[in-house]
Amino acid sequence: MAAGKRKQGSRDDAVRIVFLGGLGEIGRNCMCIEVGGRILVDDCGIMFPEVDMPGVDLVLPDFTYLRENADRVEGVILTHAHEDHAGGLAFLLRDLSVPIYGSKLSLGLAKNRIEEAGLMSRTEMIPVEDGERIQIGPFDCEFIPVTHSVPHAFAIAFHTPVGTIVHTGDFKLDLTPVDGRTTDLALFGEIARRDGGIRLLLSDSTNAERPGYTPSESTVGDAMRTVFRDHPDRRLIVASFASHLHRVRQVAEAALGAGRKIAFLGRSMVNNVTLAREMGLLDVPVSSVVDISEVSKLAPGDVCIICTGSQGEPLSALALMAAREHKFVKISEDDVVVISAHAIPGNEVNVTRVIDALWRSGAEVIHGGDAPVHVSGHASQEELKFVLSLTKPDYFVPVHGEYHHLVNHARLARTAGVKDDHAIVCEDGDRITLYKDRLEVERQAVPAGYLYVDGIVGDVGHGVLRDRQNLAEEGVVVVIVTVDAKSGEIVTGPEIVTRGWVYAPEAEALLDEAKAAVVASMRESTDDGITDLDTLRRHVRRAVGRFIHDKTKRRPAVIPVVMEV
Repeated sequence: MAAGKRKQGSRDDAVRIVFLGGLGEIGRNCMCIEVGGRILVDDCGIMFPEVDMPGVDLVLPDFTYLRENADRVEGVILTHAHEDHAGGLAFLLRDLSVPIYGSKLSLGLAKNRIEEAGLMSRTEMIPVEDGERIQIGPFDCEFIPVTHSVPHAFAIAFHTPVGTIVHTGDFKLDLTPVDGRTTDLALFGEIARRDGGIRLLLSDSTNAERPGYTPSESTVGDAMRTVFRDHPDRRLIVASFASHLHRVRQVAEAALGAGRKIAFLGRSMVNNVTLAREMGLLDVPVSSVVDISEVSKLAPGDVCIICTGSQGEPLSALALMAAREHKFVKISEDDVVVISAHAIPGNEVNVTRVIDALWRSGAEVIHGGDAPVHVSGHASQEELKFVLSLTKPDYFVPVHGEYHHLVNHARLARTAGVKDDHAIVCEDGDRITLYKDRLEVERQAVPAGYLYVDGIVGDVGHGVLRDRQNLAEEGVVVVIVTVDAKSGEIVTGPEIVTRGWVYAPEAEALLDEAKAAVVASMRESTDDGITDLDTLRRHVRRAVGRFIHDKTKRRPAVIPVVMEV
């Protein structure tokens, strides 16, 4: 699977972009660029499930388009390694065997999940450097350094037969980043001045409704030092995204500055910290790190725990602590918990539940709503307008955001000089075709629905979700009856088992009436000479459903179990 090998493709000079996710929701970021008949996948992310997706672990883009064109896919390119941009790679590799390009850190973070899935044999990981320009088949790609909440993020310029297309990835204009690696505005400007400028800009829309500028990540370090100074005798527990290594670094530096030992908690946190230390991105002396099992032996003021769980994930380290179920960490009045992250849409309820549980356990909780312990990794309005003014794109399509974010980013683009009809709001499933003299949009050109994952891929569909929602709202009633195989007469039963409809010990009279309705329906069937089980089951379901609705105005799922002897 050699990188850079050019494949023969279509002689059509048009360039096509297909959006499989990220346009209309936060997450599932995935788009495909087609040049010369070949396809390059730009990011492959997941989305966290929303409250109306019971039992779903995560949501993927619909890979139908990629499966149907598997022989044309040249590879996958990563802007950065956040889950909403790279978390779907292990699932995509079940269908495709392709190389993955990105920064060394992005590839290292993505590699953990791919190895867990046992799919490393299906890919080759090819690192790229800041400012590097490489050829991937017919794709001429240039990697522009940008600052974000994970180190070594990229914007990508695609130099195509119809002009340059720039995808900013997730970014902000942090002038004092923790690692000194700033967004390369000079390279953005240089690309904008080359042959014909930038034909199409695809730009991060997450904070398109937020006025002003996003604060520097380095401001969080000041806030953390204040927290440590104000609570010298209490144990500090800081929850953050495991991939937010700039944040982890600042917390660690504040803890070391306060003379504390550090314990890293959570599998992804431990794995990512190990990788960051190997790459020189995190400098924490071995002598200052303690195992989580040793924390209880230290005085509260002598230790800091850096853990996962900032999104309230049910089995995360912080959630287990809040539920008083963690093996090594018991929350008490000696603890101050800092949640150094913003709740992703869909996770608000879980985060609030964890915060309440921590307060109930006696801890003090500090979060971004009441202290500057978190800043966004995304550009706000003034930064977005600056990039628009710097790049001066001919066409503009906002990406990465809910629909209202996209609309408002398009409005910003028009104020920054993009022609009204050249700032185009697209959605998942749309395909744009860029010619040398125009751009065309096909709405809903490819499948781009949600692929729900519950344990394994393809396990859950819309019908299953509707059933789960119905069970949660109305409950279930199981009717068990045994009949004679020849006559259809009732031999035993009926027995009625219910969950979520009525509480059986308190509704015996109502259940007896329901049983009587079943008996009456069965007798009516046998009087008509009906003895086959399928028909009897339908009659039982209909009779019980009608009875329940008449008596309680509810519609639980009715499951008839009719057996014969």
